[in-house]
Amino acid sequence: MYYLQVEDDFAAAHQLRGYRGKCENLHGHNWRVRAKIKGERLDSAGMLVDFGELKRLVKECLDCLDHRFLNETVPFDAINPTSENLAKHLFDELGSRLPDGLLVHEIVVWESEKCAAGYDGPP
Repeated sequence: MYYLQVEDDFAAAHQLRGYRGKCENLHGHNWRVRAKIKGERLDSAGMLVDFGELKRLVKECLDCLDHRFLNETVPFDAINPTSENLAKHLFDELGSRLPDGLLVHEIVVWESEKCAAGYDGPP
C-alpha cells in the first residue's frame, strides 16, 4: 500500500457545547491539518496522485471552514465542533472527492502546536 500526505491550515472560531471550562466560550484557532491518503496502484508516471492535486482537494475541504464560526457551519450547527468531530468531517469530505482507487488513510487536526486529534476510519 502506498500513501501520500499533505498539510494545510485554516483559521476558524468555535465554542464547545456541553463543556465546562474556558473552551465553552467563543474562541478561535489557527488549525493545522494533515491529510494522508492511500492506494495500491501507481499511475503510469509512478505516482499515487500528483501532490498538487491532493493539495487542491484538501484546500477545497478547508475553504468551507476557513474564517467561519464553526457552530453555524454544517455539520457543526448540529454536532459539537470538537477537534475529533472536525477530523471525522474532513475524513469524509476528502474521501468524497478522491479519485477511484484512493482512500483517506488518516486526518489529524491540530488546534494548537501541542494538541491534536485524528480520525482514521471505522475499525
